[in-house]
Amino acid sequence: MKNYSVFDILGPIMIGPSSSHTAGAARLGKVARYIAGKDFNTVTFLLHGSFAKTYKGHGTDRALAAGILGMEPHDERLREAISLAEQSGISIKFVEADLGYVHPNSVRILFEKNDGTTIEVTGSSIGGGNILITNIDGYQVEFTGEYATLFMRHEDQKGVISRVTTVLAQHDINIATMKVSRKDKGEEASMIIETDHPISDHVVDELTKIKDVLSARAINPVKGEDVNV
Repeated sequence: MKNYSVFDILGPIMIGPSSSHTAGAARLGKVARYIAGKDFNTVTFLLHGSFAKTYKGHGTDRALAAGILGMEPHDERLREAISLAEQSGISIKFVEADLGYVHPNSVRILFEKNDGTTIEVTGSSIGGGNILITNIDGYQVEFTGEYATLFMRHEDQKGVISRVTTVLAQHDINIATMKVSRKDKGEEASMIIETDHPISDHVVDELTKIKDVLSARAINPVKGEDVNV
């Protein structure tokens, strides 16, 4: 039987009428911001299902904008997040879309970076302010943002996973969960590792130097930080 916390019963502290449409949306935006980095100038939100149908009435648009600015769900500035983003030089767009067979409270967030590149993050608000990130730049993933998370792309070659876990152990980083997938045998693969400890830039740099590793990106827990707007 599942053990329920006070958070599960009472819901999150938040601004807005719905934990799924406001608190969850703000958390989705904030985790996506950590994945994309801060150097972006345009963000497009592709809204799916009930997000698409009720995003204005439930404040989902403002919550998502608040998230990509780094605000917490309870931040009173959430109501003004869209105008605050524009004042910060960030263009915000909301588009209704069909994302296929996904949770009805889902969004795909497209970040246009200052260097011309784009980052794409898809996630769902699954109730009670909880979220699930399901895709990064076309790679199927599954993590909640509650743990420090390492997202890696690598060649499907023997020894890569062992070398990665060795580096983490050398830095006293304990692995909570690990999921590995690949496009096909011997081709490109991806790795999602949730850890009990934050993952520093130094560790990420060390991981990117491992043979057959194509990229490594750390998403550390996002609670408690505020954005300057």
